[in-house]
Amino acid sequence: MNKIHLGKTATSRSRKKKVIEEVSKQPNLQQSSSRQGGNDFMNYLLRKGYSNNTAASFLSDVRKFKAWLEKENIEIENVIYNDLTSYLHSFRGITQKTKGCYIRGVKQYFNFLIQRSERTDNPAEFIQLRGLKRKTLYDILNRKELDSLYHNYKSPDEGNKDKNQNWFKTRVLAQKRNKIILGLMLYQALDCRDLKLLTVADVKLREGFLFIPGTRKSDERKLKLESLQIMDMMEYLLTTRKELLQLTGKETEQLFISIGTSDRFNNIMVYLMEHLHAINPKVTSAKQIKASVIVHWLKLYNLRQVQYMAGHRYVSSTEGFLVNEMDGMIEDIEKYHPIV
Repeated sequence: MNKIHLGKTATSRSRKKKVIEEVSKQPNLQQSSSRQGGNDFMNYLLRKGYSNNTAASFLSDVRKFKAWLEKENIEIENVIYNDLTSYLHSFRGITQKTKGCYIRGVKQYFNFLIQRSERTDNPAEFIQLRGLKRKTLYDILNRKELDSLYHNYKSPDEGNKDKNQNWFKTRVLAQKRNKIILGLMLYQALDCRDLKLLTVADVKLREGFLFIPGTRKSDERKLKLESLQIMDMMEYLLTTRKELLQLTGKETEQLFISIGTSDRFNNIMVYLMEHLHAINPKVTSAKQIKASVIVHWLKLYNLRQVQYMAGHRYVSSTEGFLVNEMDGMIEDIEKYHPIV
């Protein structure tokens, strides 16, 4: 999908009729209607998982936009892409980042209108401002490298001379748990935030899928478990997890149990990433692994499918990973087909 950048646009073609005097003489009715619409929009945002502060900020953006529409005599139902670019060009002396903030609430408002059947499209959906910082480029791991991490991540040899030592038993349990976490990173592109929210009920072994709850920054989704994950997950649920609960004395429905008294999931990830870097020095972070999986998905599925699988609320978030894919293609061209 081509990215849309702001440029000079012609004067908007959609104009509304002048407000008739009878309506202008009833400001109380207009104010009441506006307040009710604002409440509906706020409730819509809160149901989508936005915080009160973010919802209030979006509502402020929309009011600013509506004030401009009123000045330009444009109906919200008739707004087109050119109107939005004209709106953004009306701001002087502010940064592109600030303009980007102003348009975020407007994008959500059009989605709100679509839900209410007051519009059929969102003219702000694909607006991207030049000069804004884009998604970080990562050293993308190919599918073979990702699979190798899973197959080479092994628990300590249980035939070890220290196998009866408590510290060794604990280490074995932790690495069996980490193998499950690693699989979810490599095949479902889960990040630290997703992983620490998972509960036992989210694993549907009989159906062969995993439910990932939504957060303020991501949508919920249901993803298929790979066949190589299912047996390991079954062993974890039936044996390893129960032993971890017994070892730590914890009572929780969280899928992953940390060793010791701390419940911080980051402690698990630090140890796991150190182990992965030892297997493949190219591995630098969990974000790199997630980016690698998403880039791989983009070669197999369409943009909207990948948006759902990654839990992205906006397709523009998914498009950002196309930059990583293109960067990798350029590197391959330079490596295998250098221009002399």
